[in-house]
Amino acid sequence: MKLSPSVLSADFARLLDAVRAVEPWVDRLHWDVMDAHFVPNLTFGPPVVNSLRRHLEIPFDVHLMIDHPADYVERFELRSDDSIIFHIEADDAPRAVFGAIGRVPARAGVTLRPGTPLESLAPLLDDVSLILMMTVEPGFGGQRILPSSADRVRAVRALVGPRPIEIAVDGGIDVHNIRAIAHAGADIVVAGSAIFGQSDPVAAAKALRAAAR
Repeated sequence: MKLSPSVLSADFARLLDAVRAVEPWVDRLHWDVMDAHFVPNLTFGPPVVNSLRRHLEIPFDVHLMIDHPADYVERFELRSDDSIIFHIEADDAPRAVFGAIGRVPARAGVTLRPGTPLESLAPLLDDVSLILMMTVEPGFGGQRILPSSADRVRAVRALVGPRPIEIAVDGGIDVHNIRAIAHAGADIVVAGSAIFGQSDPVAAAKALRAAAR
């Protein structure tokens, strides 16, 4: 299982230092890009992501919680092992977003709100490398994981079948529930406050990885 800390919970005043401290102990870095329209919060955009991309080697997963992801994909300076993840509930048609992602060196990922039927993923499975399962309503960090999350992850694992698609899980993950999520079929676990919200983020990352076994 791969561990991906969410930058949303990091100290923005020392963002690069905060990420560098945990970089040797995690596998990817998760960016929650919000526009205050698709979700009721406003975070960072391409300038911040691109600035850190130039200083870090760890792969990025850029989670676009915005109305029009197709307009922003090409503004990110990404690499071939990075991912752009967009919501199937966004205003842009998925094909338009896939077209934009195809013009940058990044993997395509999709995500959906906890209440969106999983069947809506079926037409997109041949176009994605990653599915991000939201286990809270998107918009704010520090929420509690929804009780049905492990079952929903298992259902997506069954839907994906033998396809080479990674399943990431994001929302409310901590040392008490990460094992259930990992054993349900998650390949990547996103953790924000459970890492960056702790007094010792490195120890927190190690504890999460140990708890997932």
